Amino acid sequence: MADSPGADDISSRRSLRPLGGVLAAMAVSLTGTRVSAVALPWFVLVTTGSATQTGLVAFCEMTPYVVVKAFTGPLVDRIGPRAVSWTTDLASATAAATVPLLHTLDLLTFPLLLALVALIGAARGPGDLAKEVMVPEAAERSGVPLERATGLTGVTERLASTIGPAAGGSLVTLLGPLTGLVVNAGCFALGSVIIGLALPRGMGHAVEEDSSPAGAAEPGYWRRFGEGFTFLRGELLLLTVIVMVGITNLLDAGFTTVLMPVWARESENGPTAIGLTGSVMGAAAVGGSLVAAVTAHRLRRRVVFFTGFLLAGAPKFLILAFDAPLGAVLAVFAVSGFGAGFLNPVLGAVLFERVPRRMLGRVGALGDSLAWAGIPLGGLIAGVSVASLGLMPVLLAGGAAYFLTTNLTALRPEWREMDRPGGRGHQERQPEENGQSTGANLTA
Repeated sequence: MADSPGADDISSRRSLRPLGGVLAAMAVSLTGTRVSAVALPWFVLVTTGSATQTGLVAFCEMTPYVVVKAFTGPLVDRIGPRAVSWTTDLASATAAATVPLLHTLDLLTFPLLLALVALIGAARGPGDLAKEVMVPEAAERSGVPLERATGLTGVTERLASTIGPAAGGSLVTLLGPLTGLVVNAGCFALGSVIIGLALPRGMGHAVEEDSSPAGAAEPGYWRRFGEGFTFLRGELLLLTVIVMVGITNLLDAGFTTVLMPVWARESENGPTAIGLTGSVMGAAAVGGSLVAAVTAHRLRRRVVFFTGFLLAGAPKFLILAFDAPLGAVLAVFAVSGFGAGFLNPVLGAVLFERVPRRMLGRVGALGDSLAWAGIPLGGLIAGVSVASLGLMPVLLAGGAAYFLTTNLTALRPEWREMDRPGGRGHQERQPEENGQSTGANLTA
Protein backbone atom coordinates (compact mmCIF):
# COMPACT_ATOMS: atom_id res chain seq x y z
CA MET A 1 0.00 0.00 0.00
CA ALA A 2 1.48 3.35 -0.98
CA ASP A 3 1.84 6.14 1.54
CA SER A 4 -0.81 8.81 1.65
CA PRO A 5 -0.04 11.60 -0.78
CA GLY A 6 1.42 14.76 0.69
CA ALA A 7 0.67 18.33 -0.19
CA ASP A 8 3.25 18.36 -2.94
CA ASP A 9 1.70 15.28 -4.56
CA ILE A 10 -1.80 16.70 -4.41
CA SER A 11 -0.60 19.98 -5.88
CA SER A 12 1.20 18.13 -8.67
CA ARG A 13 -1.93 16.21 -9.61
CA ARG A 14 -3.88 19.44 -9.98
CA SER A 15 -1.55 20.76 -12.68
CA LEU A 16 -0.03 19.62 -15.92
CA ARG A 17 3.49 20.24 -14.63
CA PRO A 18 4.48 16.55 -14.27
CA LEU A 19 3.41 15.50 -17.76
CA GLY A 20 4.50 18.80 -19.28
CA GLY A 21 7.95 18.47 -17.74
CA VAL A 22 8.49 14.95 -19.05
CA LEU A 23 7.24 15.91 -22.50
CA ALA A 24 9.47 19.00 -22.54
CA ALA A 25 12.53 16.92 -21.65
CA MET A 26 11.61 14.43 -24.36
CA ALA A 27 11.12 17.24 -26.86
CA VAL A 28 14.51 18.90 -26.39
CA SER A 29 16.54 15.68 -26.26
CA LEU A 30 14.77 14.19 -29.28
CA THR A 31 15.14 17.44 -31.22
CA GLY A 32 18.87 17.38 -30.58
CA THR A 33 19.04 13.77 -31.71
CA ARG A 34 17.18 14.62 -34.93
CA VAL A 35 19.56 17.52 -35.59
CA SER A 36 22.48 15.14 -35.11
CA ALA A 37 20.84 12.60 -37.44
CA VAL A 38 21.32 15.12 -40.25
CA ALA A 39 24.63 16.63 -39.14
CA LEU A 40 26.62 13.54 -38.19
CA PRO A 41 26.08 11.42 -41.34
CA TRP A 42 26.70 14.47 -43.53
CA PHE A 43 29.89 15.27 -41.62
CA VAL A 44 31.19 11.72 -42.16
CA LEU A 45 30.07 11.57 -45.79
CA VAL A 46 31.70 14.83 -46.84
CA THR A 47 34.90 14.28 -44.87
CA THR A 48 35.45 10.65 -45.90
CA GLY A 49 33.40 10.34 -49.09
CA SER A 50 32.48 6.80 -47.99
CA ALA A 51 28.94 5.45 -47.61
CA THR A 52 30.43 2.43 -45.82
CA GLN A 53 32.10 4.58 -43.16
CA THR A 54 28.91 6.59 -42.78
CA GLY A 55 27.06 3.36 -42.06
CA LEU A 56 29.81 2.27 -39.66
CA VAL A 57 29.34 5.43 -37.58
CA ALA A 58 25.62 4.71 -37.32
CA PHE A 59 26.44 1.12 -36.30
CA CYS A 60 28.82 2.27 -33.57
CA GLU A 61 26.23 4.63 -32.11
CA MET A 62 23.21 2.35 -32.18
CA THR A 63 24.83 -0.92 -31.06
CA PRO A 64 25.67 0.43 -27.57
CA TYR A 65 22.28 2.14 -27.51
CA VAL A 66 20.46 -1.16 -27.93
CA VAL A 67 22.75 -3.31 -25.77
CA VAL A 68 23.01 -0.93 -22.81
CA LYS A 69 19.29 -0.15 -22.93
CA ALA A 70 18.46 -3.87 -22.79
CA PHE A 71 20.34 -4.37 -19.53
CA THR A 72 19.48 -1.13 -17.71
CA GLY A 73 15.76 -1.83 -17.26
CA PRO A 74 16.17 -3.41 -13.80
CA LEU A 75 18.40 -0.50 -12.74
CA VAL A 76 15.79 2.02 -13.85
CA ASP A 77 13.19 0.15 -11.80
CA ARG A 78 15.48 0.04 -8.77
CA ILE A 79 17.17 3.47 -8.87
CA GLY A 80 14.26 5.38 -10.37
CA PRO A 81 13.92 6.88 -13.86
CA ARG A 82 14.51 10.48 -12.79
CA ALA A 83 18.08 9.95 -11.63
CA VAL A 84 18.92 7.78 -14.63
CA SER A 85 17.48 10.34 -17.07
CA TRP A 86 19.33 13.47 -15.95
CA THR A 87 22.70 11.74 -15.44
CA THR A 88 22.70 9.98 -18.82
CA ASP A 89 21.58 13.15 -20.64
CA LEU A 90 24.50 14.97 -19.04
CA ALA A 91 26.88 12.24 -20.22
CA SER A 92 25.45 12.43 -23.76
CA ALA A 93 25.89 16.21 -23.79
CA THR A 94 29.54 15.91 -22.76
CA ALA A 95 30.36 13.30 -25.40
CA ALA A 96 28.50 15.20 -28.14
CA ALA A 97 30.32 18.44 -27.34
CA THR A 98 33.68 16.66 -27.45
CA VAL A 99 33.33 15.81 -31.16
CA PRO A 100 33.40 19.38 -32.55
CA LEU A 101 35.93 20.41 -29.91
CA LEU A 102 38.45 17.74 -30.96
CA HIS A 103 37.82 18.41 -34.65
CA THR A 104 38.51 22.11 -34.14
CA LEU A 105 41.78 21.20 -32.40
CA ASP A 106 42.61 18.80 -35.27
CA LEU A 107 42.70 15.89 -32.84
CA LEU A 108 39.65 13.95 -34.08
CA THR A 109 40.59 10.67 -35.73
CA PHE A 110 38.03 8.29 -37.19
CA PRO A 111 38.52 5.64 -34.45
CA LEU A 112 38.11 8.35 -31.81
CA LEU A 113 34.92 9.53 -33.52
CA LEU A 114 33.58 5.97 -33.39
CA ALA A 115 34.38 5.78 -29.67
CA LEU A 116 32.58 9.06 -28.95
CA VAL A 117 29.43 8.18 -30.88
CA ALA A 118 29.44 4.80 -29.09
CA LEU A 119 29.49 6.66 -25.77
CA ILE A 120 26.61 8.87 -26.92
CA GLY A 121 24.60 5.81 -27.88
CA ALA A 122 25.37 4.02 -24.61
CA ALA A 123 24.11 7.02 -22.61
CA ARG A 124 21.11 7.74 -24.83
CA GLY A 125 19.59 4.27 -24.39
CA PRO A 126 18.96 4.45 -20.63
CA GLY A 127 18.05 8.15 -20.89
CA ASP A 128 15.33 7.54 -23.47
CA LEU A 129 14.02 4.56 -21.49
CA ALA A 130 13.86 6.55 -18.25
CA LYS A 131 11.76 9.30 -19.83
CA GLU A 132 9.38 6.72 -21.32
CA VAL A 133 9.00 5.05 -17.92
CA MET A 134 7.93 8.34 -16.32
CA VAL A 135 5.01 8.89 -18.73
CA PRO A 136 2.38 6.80 -16.83
CA GLU A 137 3.23 8.41 -13.48
CA ALA A 138 3.25 11.87 -15.06
CA ALA A 139 -0.14 11.23 -16.67
CA GLU A 140 -1.57 10.03 -13.35
CA ARG A 141 -0.23 13.03 -11.43
CA SER A 142 -1.54 15.43 -14.09
CA GLY A 143 -4.96 13.78 -14.27
CA VAL A 144 -4.60 12.98 -17.99
CA PRO A 145 -6.08 9.75 -19.44
CA LEU A 146 -3.41 7.25 -20.40
CA GLU A 147 -4.30 7.01 -24.08
CA ARG A 148 -4.28 10.78 -24.36
CA ALA A 149 -0.87 10.88 -22.66
CA THR A 150 0.51 8.36 -25.16
CA GLY A 151 -0.98 10.44 -27.95
CA LEU A 152 0.72 13.57 -26.60
CA THR A 153 3.97 11.63 -26.34
CA GLY A 154 3.56 10.73 -30.00
CA VAL A 155 2.92 14.38 -30.86
CA THR A 156 6.08 15.35 -28.98
CA GLU A 157 8.15 12.78 -30.86
CA ARG A 158 6.76 13.93 -34.17
CA LEU A 159 7.29 17.62 -33.37
CA ALA A 160 10.91 16.79 -32.66
CA SER A 161 11.03 14.97 -35.98
CA THR A 162 9.70 18.13 -37.64
CA ILE A 163 11.85 20.76 -35.97
CA GLY A 164 15.02 18.70 -35.67
CA PRO A 165 15.61 17.84 -39.36
CA ALA A 166 14.69 21.37 -40.48
CA ALA A 167 17.09 22.89 -37.96
CA GLY A 168 19.72 20.30 -38.78
CA GLY A 169 19.49 20.84 -42.52
CA SER A 170 19.63 24.62 -42.16
CA LEU A 171 22.53 24.53 -39.70
CA VAL A 172 24.53 22.14 -41.87
CA THR A 173 23.91 24.25 -44.98
CA LEU A 174 24.66 27.62 -43.39
CA LEU A 175 27.18 26.86 -40.67
CA GLY A 176 28.48 23.35 -41.29
CA PRO A 177 27.71 19.96 -39.69
CA LEU A 178 29.74 20.56 -36.52
CA THR A 179 27.33 23.32 -35.49
CA GLY A 180 24.57 20.73 -35.51
CA LEU A 181 26.57 18.58 -33.11
CA VAL A 182 27.02 21.54 -30.75
CA VAL A 183 23.25 22.10 -30.79
CA ASN A 184 22.74 18.39 -30.04
CA ALA A 185 24.98 18.71 -26.97
CA GLY A 186 23.05 21.77 -25.79
CA CYS A 187 19.71 19.96 -26.15
CA PHE A 188 20.92 17.04 -24.03
CA ALA A 189 22.15 19.44 -21.36
CA LEU A 190 18.79 21.24 -21.30
CA GLY A 191 16.93 17.93 -21.04
CA SER A 192 19.08 17.00 -18.04
CA VAL A 193 18.22 20.30 -16.32
CA ILE A 194 14.48 19.88 -16.93
CA ILE A 195 14.39 16.37 -15.47
CA GLY A 196 16.72 17.15 -12.59
CA LEU A 197 15.26 20.47 -11.47
CA ALA A 198 11.87 21.22 -13.06
CA LEU A 199 9.78 18.15 -12.18
CA PRO A 200 7.79 18.03 -8.91
CA ARG A 201 9.52 16.62 -5.86
CA GLY A 202 8.84 12.96 -5.24
CA MET A 203 8.32 12.16 -8.91
CA GLY A 204 10.35 9.62 -10.86
CA HIS A 205 11.54 7.53 -7.95
CA ALA A 206 11.66 3.73 -7.90
CA VAL A 207 8.37 1.86 -7.51
CA GLU A 208 8.46 -0.60 -4.61
CA GLU A 209 8.09 -4.27 -5.42
CA ASP A 210 4.59 -5.15 -4.23
CA SER A 211 4.88 -8.89 -4.86
CA SER A 212 7.56 -9.70 -2.23
CA PRO A 213 6.51 -11.03 1.20
CA ALA A 214 6.96 -8.68 4.14
CA GLY A 215 10.52 -8.77 5.38
CA ALA A 216 11.82 -10.58 2.30
CA ALA A 217 15.09 -9.49 0.73
CA GLU A 218 14.78 -7.09 -2.19
CA PRO A 219 15.21 -8.97 -5.50
CA GLY A 220 18.61 -8.64 -7.13
CA TYR A 221 19.48 -7.39 -10.60
CA TRP A 222 19.38 -10.72 -12.42
CA ARG A 223 16.13 -11.77 -10.77
CA ARG A 224 14.53 -8.50 -11.91
CA PHE A 225 15.94 -9.01 -15.39
CA GLY A 226 14.61 -12.59 -15.50
CA GLU A 227 11.15 -11.49 -14.37
CA GLY A 228 10.98 -9.03 -17.25
CA PHE A 229 12.13 -11.66 -19.73
CA THR A 230 9.63 -14.22 -18.42
CA PHE A 231 6.77 -11.73 -18.62
CA LEU A 232 7.62 -10.70 -22.16
CA ARG A 233 8.03 -14.31 -23.30
CA GLY A 234 4.43 -15.02 -22.23
CA GLU A 235 2.98 -12.12 -24.24
CA LEU A 236 2.60 -13.44 -27.80
CA LEU A 237 1.09 -10.21 -29.14
CA LEU A 238 3.96 -8.13 -27.76
CA LEU A 239 6.54 -10.53 -29.20
CA THR A 240 4.91 -10.36 -32.63
CA VAL A 241 4.88 -6.56 -32.47
CA ILE A 242 8.56 -6.56 -31.49
CA VAL A 243 9.60 -8.78 -34.40
CA MET A 244 7.71 -6.71 -36.97
CA VAL A 245 8.83 -3.36 -35.60
CA GLY A 246 12.38 -4.69 -35.34
CA ILE A 247 12.50 -5.38 -39.08
CA THR A 248 10.94 -2.05 -40.03
CA ASN A 249 13.29 -0.20 -37.66
CA LEU A 250 16.25 -1.85 -39.40
CA LEU A 251 14.95 -0.65 -42.77
CA ASP A 252 14.22 2.84 -41.46
CA ALA A 253 17.69 3.12 -39.92
CA GLY A 254 19.38 2.31 -43.21
CA PHE A 255 17.07 4.75 -44.99
CA THR A 256 17.77 7.64 -42.62
CA THR A 257 21.48 7.24 -41.95
CA VAL A 258 22.71 6.21 -45.42
CA LEU A 259 20.12 6.17 -48.20
CA MET A 260 18.82 9.70 -47.61
CA PRO A 261 22.29 11.34 -47.45
CA VAL A 262 23.44 9.45 -50.55
CA TRP A 263 20.24 10.41 -52.40
CA ALA A 264 20.70 14.06 -51.37
CA ARG A 265 24.26 14.08 -52.68
CA GLU A 266 23.56 12.21 -55.95
CA SER A 267 20.44 14.26 -56.72
CA GLU A 268 22.35 17.47 -55.88
CA ASN A 269 19.55 18.51 -53.52
CA GLY A 270 22.05 18.70 -50.65
CA PRO A 271 21.51 18.56 -46.89
CA THR A 272 18.71 21.12 -47.10
CA ALA A 273 16.57 18.49 -48.83
CA ILE A 274 17.25 16.02 -46.01
CA GLY A 275 15.99 18.54 -43.48
CA LEU A 276 13.04 19.56 -45.64
CA THR A 277 11.80 16.01 -46.26
CA GLY A 278 12.22 15.16 -42.59
CA SER A 279 10.33 18.25 -41.51
CA VAL A 280 7.47 17.68 -43.94
CA MET A 281 7.16 14.10 -42.77
CA GLY A 282 7.38 15.19 -39.15
CA ALA A 283 4.76 17.92 -39.54
CA ALA A 284 2.35 15.49 -41.15
CA ALA A 285 3.09 12.99 -38.38
CA VAL A 286 2.19 15.62 -35.79
CA GLY A 287 -1.20 15.91 -37.47
CA GLY A 288 -1.59 12.13 -37.45
CA SER A 289 -0.61 11.93 -33.78
CA LEU A 290 -3.07 14.68 -32.84
CA VAL A 291 -5.87 12.88 -34.67
CA ALA A 292 -4.85 9.65 -32.93
CA ALA A 293 -4.82 11.36 -29.51
CA VAL A 294 -8.39 12.57 -30.03
CA THR A 295 -9.96 9.61 -31.87
CA ALA A 296 -7.80 6.52 -31.25
CA HIS A 297 -10.01 5.22 -28.43
CA ARG A 298 -12.98 5.12 -30.84
CA LEU A 299 -11.23 3.36 -33.73
CA ARG A 300 -10.26 -0.25 -34.33
CA ARG A 301 -6.62 -0.35 -33.40
CA ARG A 302 -5.64 -3.09 -35.82
CA VAL A 303 -7.02 -1.28 -38.87
CA VAL A 304 -5.44 2.01 -37.84
CA PHE A 305 -2.10 0.36 -37.08
CA PHE A 306 -1.63 -1.49 -40.35
CA THR A 307 -3.02 1.33 -42.47
CA GLY A 308 -0.48 3.59 -40.81
CA PHE A 309 2.35 1.20 -41.68
CA LEU A 310 1.10 0.88 -45.27
CA LEU A 311 1.43 4.65 -45.70
CA ALA A 312 4.55 5.16 -43.60
CA GLY A 313 6.81 2.47 -45.01
CA ALA A 314 7.32 1.47 -48.64
CA PRO A 315 6.19 4.70 -50.42
CA LYS A 316 9.13 6.79 -49.20
CA PHE A 317 11.63 4.19 -50.48
CA LEU A 318 9.95 3.94 -53.87
CA ILE A 319 9.61 7.67 -54.54
CA LEU A 320 13.37 8.14 -54.11
CA ALA A 321 14.11 5.12 -56.29
CA PHE A 322 12.29 6.63 -59.26
CA ASP A 323 14.24 9.92 -59.15
CA ALA A 324 11.07 11.98 -58.78
CA PRO A 325 11.20 15.79 -58.50
CA LEU A 326 11.50 17.22 -55.01
CA GLY A 327 7.85 18.35 -54.96
CA ALA A 328 6.63 14.78 -55.51
CA VAL A 329 9.06 13.50 -52.88
CA LEU A 330 7.70 15.98 -50.34
CA ALA A 331 4.10 14.99 -51.12
CA VAL A 332 4.83 11.30 -50.56
CA PHE A 333 6.75 12.03 -47.36
CA ALA A 334 3.77 14.03 -46.09
CA VAL A 335 1.44 11.06 -46.65
CA SER A 336 3.97 8.72 -45.02
CA GLY A 337 4.30 11.03 -42.04
CA PHE A 338 0.55 11.22 -41.50
CA GLY A 339 0.35 7.42 -41.42
CA ALA A 340 3.33 7.17 -39.09
CA GLY A 341 1.65 9.54 -36.63
CA PHE A 342 -0.90 6.85 -35.72
CA LEU A 343 1.61 4.11 -34.91
CA ASN A 344 3.16 4.95 -31.56
CA PRO A 345 -0.06 6.16 -29.87
CA VAL A 346 -1.69 2.82 -30.70
CA LEU A 347 1.39 0.85 -29.63
CA GLY A 348 1.73 2.85 -26.44
CA ALA A 349 -1.92 2.33 -25.44
CA VAL A 350 -1.71 -1.44 -26.04
CA LEU A 351 1.51 -1.81 -24.08
CA PHE A 352 0.38 0.40 -21.20
CA GLU A 353 -2.55 -1.98 -20.75
CA ARG A 354 -0.45 -5.11 -20.67
CA VAL A 355 2.60 -4.40 -18.49
CA PRO A 356 2.43 -3.81 -14.71
CA ARG A 357 4.08 -0.59 -13.64
CA ARG A 358 6.44 -2.30 -11.16
CA MET A 359 7.97 -4.13 -14.17
CA LEU A 360 7.84 -1.19 -16.52
CA GLY A 361 11.57 -0.49 -16.73
CA ARG A 362 12.74 -4.04 -17.31
CA VAL A 363 9.97 -5.05 -19.74
CA GLY A 364 10.17 -1.73 -21.59
CA ALA A 365 13.95 -2.01 -21.86
CA LEU A 366 13.80 -5.55 -23.24
CA GLY A 367 10.97 -4.75 -25.64
CA ASP A 368 12.59 -1.59 -26.94
CA SER A 369 16.01 -3.19 -27.26
CA LEU A 370 14.72 -6.19 -29.17
CA ALA A 371 12.68 -3.92 -31.45
CA TRP A 372 15.75 -1.73 -32.00
CA ALA A 373 18.20 -4.62 -32.35
CA GLY A 374 18.33 -4.26 -36.12
CA ILE A 375 18.95 -0.51 -36.11
CA PRO A 376 22.74 -0.75 -35.72
CA LEU A 377 22.85 -3.13 -38.68
CA GLY A 378 20.55 -0.94 -40.79
CA GLY A 379 23.12 1.72 -41.58
CA LEU A 380 25.92 -0.82 -41.95
CA ILE A 381 23.96 -3.03 -44.36
CA ALA A 382 22.71 -0.02 -46.33
CA GLY A 383 26.20 1.42 -46.64
CA VAL A 384 27.73 -1.82 -47.92
CA SER A 385 24.76 -2.46 -50.23
CA VAL A 386 24.91 1.01 -51.80
CA ALA A 387 28.66 0.69 -52.32
CA SER A 388 28.15 -2.69 -54.03
CA LEU A 389 24.86 -2.32 -55.93
CA GLY A 390 24.10 1.39 -56.21
CA LEU A 391 21.32 3.47 -54.67
CA MET A 392 18.27 2.56 -56.79
CA PRO A 393 18.36 -1.27 -56.34
CA VAL A 394 18.77 -0.85 -52.59
CA LEU A 395 15.80 1.55 -52.40
CA LEU A 396 13.60 -0.84 -54.38
CA ALA A 397 14.60 -3.81 -52.24
CA GLY A 398 13.99 -1.82 -49.05
CA GLY A 399 10.52 -0.75 -50.15
CA ALA A 400 9.56 -4.32 -51.08
CA ALA A 401 10.87 -5.69 -47.77
CA TYR A 402 8.91 -3.06 -45.83
CA PHE A 403 5.66 -3.87 -47.65
CA LEU A 404 6.01 -7.63 -47.22
CA THR A 405 7.00 -7.43 -43.56
CA THR A 406 4.03 -5.36 -42.45
CA ASN A 407 1.43 -7.11 -44.59
CA LEU A 408 2.48 -10.72 -44.00
CA THR A 409 2.77 -10.17 -40.26
CA ALA A 410 -0.79 -8.84 -40.17
CA LEU A 411 -2.09 -12.32 -41.05
CA ARG A 412 -1.07 -13.78 -37.69
CA PRO A 413 -4.04 -14.54 -35.36
CA GLU A 414 -2.71 -12.86 -32.21
CA TRP A 415 -3.28 -9.42 -33.74
CA ARG A 416 -6.96 -9.80 -32.83
CA GLU A 417 -5.96 -9.12 -29.21
CA MET A 418 -4.98 -5.58 -30.21
CA ASP A 419 -8.66 -4.61 -30.58
CA ARG A 420 -9.62 -5.53 -27.04
CA PRO A 421 -8.13 -4.41 -23.73
CA GLY A 422 -6.53 -7.18 -21.74
CA GLY A 423 -3.39 -9.14 -21.21
CA ARG A 424 -1.71 -9.89 -17.95
CA GLY A 425 -0.86 -6.26 -17.29
CA HIS A 426 -4.56 -5.40 -17.48
CA GLN A 427 -5.51 -8.26 -15.20
CA GLU A 428 -2.82 -7.40 -12.65
CA ARG A 429 -3.65 -3.69 -12.52
CA GLN A 430 -3.94 -2.58 -8.93
CA PRO A 431 -6.74 -0.48 -7.47
CA GLU A 432 -6.29 3.25 -7.82
CA GLU A 433 -5.77 3.79 -4.12
CA ASN A 434 -2.48 1.89 -3.96
CA GLY A 435 -0.85 4.21 -6.45
CA GLN A 436 -0.23 1.66 -9.20
CA SER A 437 -0.65 2.17 -12.92
CA THR A 438 0.69 0.29 -15.89
CA GLY A 439 2.93 1.24 -18.72
CA ALA A 440 5.51 0.38 -21.35
CA ASN A 441 6.77 1.95 -24.48
CA LEU A 442 7.84 0.56 -27.82
CA THR A 443 8.57 3.00 -30.59
CA ALA A 444 8.19 2.39 -34.30
